[in-house]
Amino acid sequence: MRKTTIWQTTRKALTVTALATMVTGGALLTAGTASAATTLANACSGTVNGGMGDTVAITGTSVKELVRAGAREAGTLALYDVAANDIAKVNTINVGAVPNAAGGSVDGKAIGTAVRQAVKDTKSWGLGLNPEKTLDSIEHKVAGSCGLTTVATNYVAPTLPSPGTTGPQQGGNGGGTNGLPTSPSLLPGGSNGTGYAPPRDYGNLPVAQPGVAVAPGVRYPANSPLPGEGAPQYGTEGQAGQGPDVRNAGNAEALATDGMPGGDVQLPMLLAVLVLAGVTAALVRTWVLRRVS
Repeated sequence: MRKTTIWQTTRKALTVTALATMVTGGALLTAGTASAATTLANACSGTVNGGMGDTVAITGTSVKELVRAGAREAGTLALYDVAANDIAKVNTINVGAVPNAAGGSVDGKAIGTAVRQAVKDTKSWGLGLNPEKTLDSIEHKVAGSCGLTTVATNYVAPTLPSPGTTGPQQGGNGGGTNGLPTSPSLLPGGSNGTGYAPPRDYGNLPVAQPGVAVAPGVRYPANSPLPGEGAPQYGTEGQAGQGPDVRNAGNAEALATDGMPGGDVQLPMLLAVLVLAGVTAALVRTWVLRRVS
């Protein structure tokens, strides 16, 4: 009887301990997931950092003044101070998520829609005579003033294969299936999704070797003529092996000057010119006087 009682007591204790462990572990797991899955931003614009897949949320305080301005501009006699105070009491307003990439964004339209719903959920009595029109005005105001850029802190860029490799090979020679050569993929990113193309081989192209300079003494030896020195000289008489003599065109010759020094003007010629000038002047004078009279 005593053994049965001890066994029952031990079983009950183990059962209670197991249940307590499960509840505690579940609570801890839930709390950790909630804290890790929500990234809270203190403003509705700017940059927010979080893990990929995290929910992006803003506080009601960050849009308090925008809600006040939107309600005031609605023209519905809204008590905009009351609406602003009501949205400030909301701790989190989910507006989007961090994408599974290096970064992304949450546009103003999505934030405006979320804030509109949050204000509506507060059942604020400060929305005026036409609550829907007031909510539309608030949404428009928030959408035009907000916008978040998300950055994934746990993003890891994919590694590219090393140069010269073409990814996993299947089959025989050539890397293709059943030994067939693999043809280049026409789809973006290639067949293995990396977008890497192996480098081309330019080893068969002729190139000049850098740093190889030939000294002048090697290019032009001392006992050999420089380029152009051995060329034939045309037009030089008396040299064997030359071409025909090159002369000026025509057969012009200088005229004899009868022993007179070239370029001198003789005295008789000078006197004749003076006499002719005097006669011409006299004739002109006579003709002019006759015309005047």
